[in-house]
Amino acid sequence: MSLIIDRRLNGKKKSTVNRQRFLKRYRHHVKAAVQDAIDQRSITDVDSGSDITIPRKDLSEPFFHHGQGGHHGHVHPGNHEFHRGDRIQRPPGGGGQGSGDGQASDRGEGADEFVFQINRDEFLEYLFDDLELPNLLRKELKDSTDYQLKRAGFTTAGSPDRLNIVRSLRAAHARRIALSGKDRKVIRTLKRQLREMEVSPDPVDQQQATLLREEIKLLNRKLKRLPFIDDFDLRFNNMTRVPLPSSKAVMFCVMDVSGSMTQEIKDMAKRFFLLLYLFLERNYEAVEVVFIRHHSEARECDEHDFFYARETGGTIVSKALLLTHDIIQQRYPPGQWNIYIAQASDGDNWGEDSSTCTNIILDKLLPVCQYFAYVEITDRHHQNLWYEYATIAESYPDHFAMQHIHSYLDIYPTFRRLFEKKEGSHVGR
Repeated sequence: MSLIIDRRLNGKKKSTVNRQRFLKRYRHHVKAAVQDAIDQRSITDVDSGSDITIPRKDLSEPFFHHGQGGHHGHVHPGNHEFHRGDRIQRPPGGGGQGSGDGQASDRGEGADEFVFQINRDEFLEYLFDDLELPNLLRKELKDSTDYQLKRAGFTTAGSPDRLNIVRSLRAAHARRIALSGKDRKVIRTLKRQLREMEVSPDPVDQQQATLLREEIKLLNRKLKRLPFIDDFDLRFNNMTRVPLPSSKAVMFCVMDVSGSMTQEIKDMAKRFFLLLYLFLERNYEAVEVVFIRHHSEARECDEHDFFYARETGGTIVSKALLLTHDIIQQRYPPGQWNIYIAQASDGDNWGEDSSTCTNIILDKLLPVCQYFAYVEITDRHHQNLWYEYATIAESYPDHFAMQHIHSYLDIYPTFRRLFEKKEGSHVGR
């Protein structure tokens, strides 16, 4: 029996195990606080830690205790003013109504709400809990960095945890048969001779039978000296590293920065894409992000320009979709990559370009991508692009999704609806 004692100190003298148990118990409070924090933060501060407040009433725990026991009589004073069922009116203004005009008291006790802090990693864990990229598939083996150990026969050397008992016993049994075969054959021959001599009345045969018994006894003793199992018999499971198909994915972030997008709408779009970027960065190792800004022209840019560049112009959405398709053809073969597209716009588009967008998505993008998410950000009625995309969503509900953001409070719930983990979802092979 082994006893392992972990004497490592927790950081800042905190109990990691107790903290994890506490966070698990009050998980719903933490998730609600995280959502409230997202709605109130700036873009640059969206991924930092947070203070979590748990109401006092939710910290109380039921417990067992001994009752008073026995029979007791109680006398309660009556009154001449109230009767059973009467409703007592609230007293008029003054102390006790929370106006701050009441008098302080020297009696009574209570407890403040419990406040504690979670760090950045814990904050992001609750922020992206139960979210995933939809329809993620295993792709080709090229550039694969993931490996899985698989059985590849047996070997005579290995670690004790890979010892194959059945194979080892078979090898030991075969060794004993091979090494004792000649002696066993001699024993069988001597036993036949012994049976013939035992029935013979000749004293010479009886004497010869005694010698045969001694010889058989010596041979049996020799067989027993063979070890039941030897190091030579040990067989170990042989494990080999087999490359796994890669789950490489690329996310195209397509944001409208045209003149119809007010500063408030752009800020909400940036918040949405920042959540998406943090989600991909935390949950997936082999995911690349391509940033595309568009107005009347579309261009690929880096992360800084995507969030902070200030150029604007007219609105031609189809150019951004065509640029997305061109980048896919040049750098991300669909046979090797899971392709995702997230588009944010106020829905306003120039003339007949919305129908062109529909054709591009149906003919060029949906056949090669796993999932297309469209977010319309406006406090007005839906624009023409929404109605065009609605026909696509109706025909391809598993690969095309669309949501409407009215205000800052809708950003995080919309993000969760677009990327929530589907029931029974799994990574295809």
